[in-house]
Amino acid sequence: MSNLVAIVGRPNVGKSTLFNRLTQTRRAIVNDESGTTRDRQYGKVEWCGQEFSIVDTGGWVVNSDDIFEEEIRKQVKIAIEEADVILFVVDVMSGVTDLDEQVAQILRQNKKPVILICNKVDNIEAQYYSAEFYKLGLGDPNNISSISGSGTGDLLDNILKALPKKVEEEMDDDLPRFAVVGRPNAGKSSIINAFIGEDRYIVTDIAGTTRDSTNTRFTKFGFDFYLVDTAGIRKKGKVTEDIEYFSVIRSIRSIEDSDVCILMIDATRGIEAQDMNIVQLIQKNKKGIVVCINKWDLITGKDSKSTLTMEKAVRERFAPFNDFPIIFTSAVTKQRIFKVLEMAKEVYENKKRKIPTSKLNEFFLPLIENYPPPSIKGKYIKIKYVSQLPDTQIPSFVFYANLPQYIKEPYKRFLENKLREEWELTGTPVNIFIRQK
Repeated sequence: MSNLVAIVGRPNVGKSTLFNRLTQTRRAIVNDESGTTRDRQYGKVEWCGQEFSIVDTGGWVVNSDDIFEEEIRKQVKIAIEEADVILFVVDVMSGVTDLDEQVAQILRQNKKPVILICNKVDNIEAQYYSAEFYKLGLGDPNNISSISGSGTGDLLDNILKALPKKVEEEMDDDLPRFAVVGRPNAGKSSIINAFIGEDRYIVTDIAGTTRDSTNTRFTKFGFDFYLVDTAGIRKKGKVTEDIEYFSVIRSIRSIEDSDVCILMIDATRGIEAQDMNIVQLIQKNKKGIVVCINKWDLITGKDSKSTLTMEKAVRERFAPFNDFPIIFTSAVTKQRIFKVLEMAKEVYENKKRKIPTSKLNEFFLPLIENYPPPSIKGKYIKIKYVSQLPDTQIPSFVFYANLPQYIKEPYKRFLENKLREEWELTGTPVNIFIRQK
């Protein structure tokens, strides 16, 4: 499981700019207006051969100063509880504010590594202003400029030094790992109860006490796999934080440590933005997926077309990837819950599927000859050979062409669709690469 780093700080200090800089993306929206970041951004950072996950703690809607400060305090507390390292960002040009001191006070009371970052140090003169932040009691400030990138190399070095050395659990690598994920109250705890056949308090007690040992072996009813702990299984007394943010930051760990994710969707509420966020996490991490429409027994007025209508809506929302199993369940009545495990096992096998090179070429070469890539600038593109890459996380296929740069995404999707039609790859993402022959 990878390490998790959280960015915290008051509004408008440059958290989203720093997130974009470290992840080398432009996913987080940057604006001078406070409270711009409303969705929690998650990304991967690679530095010196090491990789860690990073989350930008945004999502603060400003109604009044009191509510604003309370929301910041809640998110800082969650970051402290769940992250391995906390990046506390302050604005060197604004100096130490009351809000900075409040956040610093909370951070000083925990045992997690905290790195103080003085942002907006855009010139030599601004470096001298950072001395004021020693009063926060969080050690030496790291002077950076998120916009220009100045100082971020040294910052990344310090982050790697602060990351804890993970002790890997002794696990059988040949066994699949399934994670039940989803937004709060979608029925995650209930379906896990149904799987293990134990009372609810036992499940919540395990989740509340085991933070690092998140894998439990399941060996019932002919199955043998690891069940990965999820965000929804918590002691009731601890669910006092921002539940939406909490579910995302915990789902990151659960998804990264799994092979197949069982996504729980509440049938009574339909598909919400939080479901889409979790699906994006699953896709970014290249994990298999089984969609479970839970609480189907509570839907009134169902007819023969209800399942088809719901299934169509789910596939349209999760497009362009829509080749995954959808199962309608009830964790309370245990309706079709073991079908979920059967499909998760099947998706895991699809994820590990190896297709002989001879079979690939027998199928694709005549197909490509009949439906070749469109010519560009009068140049005809020819694909001569197909093979599957060995030892990859998901099925990955290479098509060797004379002009690979001219093959665009629509034709790659065409190849992937034909691949899925011919071989069983339901539930798993697929990589299509075009290379010079």
